[in-house]
Parts: sequence; C-alpha cells; structure tokens
Amino acid sequence: MLGGGLSPQLLEMRDAGLYCTGGDFYIDPWTPVERAVITHAHADHARAGSLNYLCSKTCAPILRARLGPEIAVQELDYHDSLSIGSVSVSLHPAGHILGSAQVKVERGGYSCVVSGDYKIAPDPTNEAFQPVRCNCFVTEATFALPIFRWPSSAETFAEINGWWEQNRRDKRASVLYGYSLGKAQRLIAGVDPSIGPIYTHGAVQRLNDIYRQSGIPLPPTIYALKATTKTFSGALIVAPPGMNGSAWVRRFGDFSTGMASGWMQVRGHRRRRAIDRGFVLSDHADWPGLLEGIEQTGAEQVWVTHGTVAPLVRWLNEKGISAMALQTQFSDEDESPLEFEEADAP
Repeated sequence: MLGGGLSPQLLEMRDAGLYCTGGDFYIDPWTPVERAVITHAHADHARAGSLNYLCSKTCAPILRARLGPEIAVQELDYHDSLSIGSVSVSLHPAGHILGSAQVKVERGGYSCVVSGDYKIAPDPTNEAFQPVRCNCFVTEATFALPIFRWPSSAETFAEINGWWEQNRRDKRASVLYGYSLGKAQRLIAGVDPSIGPIYTHGAVQRLNDIYRQSGIPLPPTIYALKATTKTFSGALIVAPPGMNGSAWVRRFGDFSTGMASGWMQVRGHRRRRAIDRGFVLSDHADWPGLLEGIEQTGAEQVWVTHGTVAPLVRWLNEKGISAMALQTQFSDEDESPLEFEEADAP
C-alpha cells in the first residue's frame, strides 16, 4: 500500500503491476488488463493486449503506431481531471519523451503521483517536466548514483557535430545510435543539418513523421533504404542501437559509429558495445535531477523503482523522507528487442 498508515489505500502491487484499487485500473501494466493508464509509449511501459488504454493526447498517436491502430485509446489533456470509480486521475508532463506523463491519483485530499520515466533537463522535442505536489511519489532510479551528472545538451551536441564534421572531412559516414522513440528525434532536432544530409532507419522515420504531425520541428530526414545516393560519405545516419554490427548498417560503406546515452558516462560501456564514440545524452533524470524532482513534489513518502534503487532509498531515508523499494518489471532500456529485428520498412 502506498502511503502506509497516513493514507487511504490508493495503489497496490498485483501480478499485472501497479493497481489502483478505487479506480480498478493499472498503471503501465506488464500483462494485458481491462483498463491501462499509460505514462508513455516505450515498450517496457506500454504493452499490447489490454482492452482499454488511457494516455495523454500527444502520446495517443505514438501508442497507436506501436500497439496497432485498432486499440481503444482514451486521450486526456495534461492537467485535466477524470473521475474513475472513487478516484480522480490527471496527467502531467514528465519531460521524458513526447507525450510522457506523470499519473496523479487522488481521493479524499490524499494524492499519489506515478512518474513513469522523467527528466528535468529542457528538451525541444517534448513537453517540459512539471513537478506535481503530492503525498506519495513513485520515482524511477535509472541513473540514481552521484556519478551521473549530465553535461548541458549544448555541450553534447557540439561534440556530436564536431565528430560528424570530422567524418565528413574524412569522407566517412557517421552512424549515430539512439532509441527510435524519443532519443532519435532529440538527436535529429539538436544536430547541425548544414553539415550534411540526415538518413534514418525505418523505425526512426515512422516516429519522425508522428513528431512532425504533433508540431515538433525536425530538419528533413531521408529514409535510408529509399535513398537514391550511391555513397553515404559525409552523411549522418540515425538508427536504433540494435542495428550496431548488423547487415543493415554495413551498407553505408566506410563509417564511424557513435551512441548517445546516459550510459556513455560509465567508463567501459562504449568499449563493451564496440562503439567508436560515446555521447552523454539521456532522456532520464541524472542524480541531481532525481533529487530535484523528488524535492519539488513535497512528498513525505517515496517509492523507488527500476534502476539503482537501494542508494536512492538510503539517501532519502537519511534525509528524513520515508522511502522504500518497489519491485517492477520496468527496465533502463527504452527499446524492445523485437524492434531490432523488424523489417526496415516505414
């Protein structure tokens, strides 16, 4: 039970995931249920098979693209409130990817906020994170160690552009890996398109189109398999990480590889992935961001899930905030292995 003895029982863990007792729905369930409230459309949070989905209005087109156009989706504007059973439900920007939301559940003046994944840093490709005051906050802990402190996005994109420009001078292609939903669009929006053309994997291109339809400005991109060019020298190719080392990527001839991820801050991670360059860019909060996000909620109780849970729980308890671990099936990877294997067709 969230809130311990201080609150009415609003949420509890069941076999399918985090369940709202008063509303009879699940938040990001990992097996099919009758009613699912979705924080965002990454594969570990939005799974197929549920009868009814509720998500933010900007998340809905992405959810349909990933789970199928036939799914039953109810769309809710940010900050609007919806009564479900005995609880009030509202969605608030999480800053993670386009359409990502924190789910606020309230009854009798007591509220719980389930954040899903979130980041504090500004990002032109999604709605900015907005802290939500609550009694109990459910937070991720993907990068919950003090070593994780992100450089500014301007600094990271200067590094990416410098790498791309050098590869252009060396007459090589630049293959940049980032998750097809969220990270890829952030990369495309942040690089300097004057350096050269930008090509994309089919999974990225499909989602680019949805981002553009949602009003997110992106420079022109070309679906790589429909390119008429005979050489990709000087070009940037944006693809999911699962394409690294595949037959798909070998078509680009002489190329250098780069990856954008928060994990690039960990020494040895780039080497283990056999990547030429690593760029620190994450769609999750770093250690200071997690602490800031939690503090801004004013929550007296915090549940910590998926990631480096124990250090954050310990730090919060030492600061006088009641914190405990919440076991879930969410991951620190935002890409489904199935997507790596799918045919590259938009």
